[in-house]
Amino acid sequence: MRIFLTGASGRVGSRTLPRLNAYGHQVHALVRDPAQADGVRAAGGHPVVGDLLDPDSYRAALEGSDAVVHLAAVVREPEAERVHRANHEATLLLGRAALDAGIGRFVFASTTLVYPGGLGRPATEDTPPDPQPEWGAYPVSKAAAERALLELHPGVRVLRLAFVYGEGDPHLAESLTWASHWPSHKRLHTVHHTDVAQAVLRALHAPGIDGRTYNVADESPVTAWELHALNGVPFPEGSPDPADPWHGISDTTRIRAELGFRPLYPSVWSAREAGAL
Repeated sequence: MRIFLTGASGRVGSRTLPRLNAYGHQVHALVRDPAQADGVRAAGGHPVVGDLLDPDSYRAALEGSDAVVHLAAVVREPEAERVHRANHEATLLLGRAALDAGIGRFVFASTTLVYPGGLGRPATEDTPPDPQPEWGAYPVSKAAAERALLELHPGVRVLRLAFVYGEGDPHLAESLTWASHWPSHKRLHTVHHTDVAQAVLRALHAPGIDGRTYNVADESPVTAWELHALNGVPFPEGSPDPADPWHGISDTTRIRAELGFRPLYPSVWSAREAGAL
């Protein structure tokens, strides 16, 4: 299968690209900076220099592709408008260009941060998105992109990723910037890079799932106390006010039942034991 991949130089995309290549796919990967092209080649991909906000810069590379895997995103950016343009507007431009090129499958990486708090239960894919203000513009832009993309492209498959970690990604250590303010029992749902790639491959190949959305997460959310222990940092003295123990926890029944997804690393502890952190 010929795949057009975005986000190849990012934390998720750089780890997904070699796995797509290893599976036998021909991957044409979009990068903004020509200096990133060598990294794409080293991972087995074919670099395409362009800008998601300028479809003419990558339109030729879309021709002949069988699927789009859209992993590019802006997460940490003080300007909400830039986040919106990168995650919402650019996604729609890519969706329209993919339609023009006759591409039938479009895998879109979103986030479980689109779910509201206060549910008193894990969030399912049928839970209406309503991002919490504390997470800023990123999940708001992703929720908007989901809605618009599902209306635009009939072949969209949405993957809502939990907190991604592993393989040298500093994300787990960065979690302490906000987990240090949580109650010790508050949990974070995680998913290893290996299992993100597994979910992408399953969503790419499964028939009859156009328009479906899937939560992608492991089997054992970690508490704020455990996040500190994993990073070798003592948990701060005192405890904030109690929080909803289900906020941020998502139900993975659908992806397990329909796509056969099983986390290769069901918890961060198993990933640590395997030396995969």
